[in-house]
Amino acid sequence: MKAVAYTQSRPITEAEALQDVTLPQPAAPTGRDLLVEVQAVSVNPVDTKVRMRADPGGTPKVLGYDAAGVVSAVGPEVRFFKPGDTVFYAGDITRPGTNSELHLVDERIVGPKPVRLSFAEAAAVPLTAITAWEALFDRLRIPQDTAPREEAVLIIGGAGGVGSIAVQLARRLTGLRVIATASRPETMDWVRSMGAHDVLDHAGDLVAQARATDVPVRYVFVTTHTETHWAAICEIVAPQGAVCLIDDPANPPDIRMLKGKTASLHWEFMFARPMHKTPDMEEQHRLLAEVSRMLDTGELRTTLAEHFGVIDAANLRRAHAAVESGKARGKIVLEGWTKPAA
Repeated sequence: MKAVAYTQSRPITEAEALQDVTLPQPAAPTGRDLLVEVQAVSVNPVDTKVRMRADPGGTPKVLGYDAAGVVSAVGPEVRFFKPGDTVFYAGDITRPGTNSELHLVDERIVGPKPVRLSFAEAAAVPLTAITAWEALFDRLRIPQDTAPREEAVLIIGGAGGVGSIAVQLARRLTGLRVIATASRPETMDWVRSMGAHDVLDHAGDLVAQARATDVPVRYVFVTTHTETHWAAICEIVAPQGAVCLIDDPANPPDIRMLKGKTASLHWEFMFARPMHKTPDMEEQHRLLAEVSRMLDTGELRTTLAEHFGVIDAANLRRAHAAVESGKARGKIVLEGWTKPAA
């Protein structure tokens, strides 16, 4: 089968960073696994981080943590899906990735693809939706109650993939005032289009801007650049509030700065459930099913921003470079495989 892999960690400017390869097809699915024909994938920061940090030592390693496709075969214990069903999911970081024509994945972390979305539009959503949902509702424990509240959630990095869906979920499922950050006119417009009530410039004085909204910030969801914004975050968060992080700060923040407000700190890592086969692993199937329903009803919209063409090494190198630039908004998607020459 066709796939895109790397054999050594290389800068994305080098052709060897990602290469087109031919690999054996996966074995027949066992247990609760699905064998999926991958139709579209999207690229996340985790793809670039794994590529640079996990050197496979010459053995081809397939990346990719988002996919939409068609179920080709199912394991004997599968309950939710059958061959021919269309699905979307974010995979498991401990298993081969989705940048391949065929992919094995546990059904407990898979959702039904939204009917009204194309494969490309659907592939943009799963990893970021799981991350945002778990951060807002499992880690920060924001009540899913749309009654208006005189409190806010601040989403730092609102134009990125996770931020884009987090803004929508917070606006649709809570009564909080949704404040998000961006730094360029086009990304600020993007965040407003996702539903943010207020957009702050994270290149400026965040504390002054947050105070100007005149609403206490009970929750802070940090999607990027924790180190840069940590002092402001600790100043902004309300007493007895909560902060959730998803990035990997090189210098861990001084959590003692939260003590005076009795504010709590939480981590979100959406791969934790499948990595550790937690008893509640099936929650990811359920939340993706709900996200799928909301996408079909129009309550949520896809965060696809750019379509980079077919799934091949050259296009994935371009996508990785765009993600590494830190200037991408929404999600970059690739779709389909080059047909063999006649």
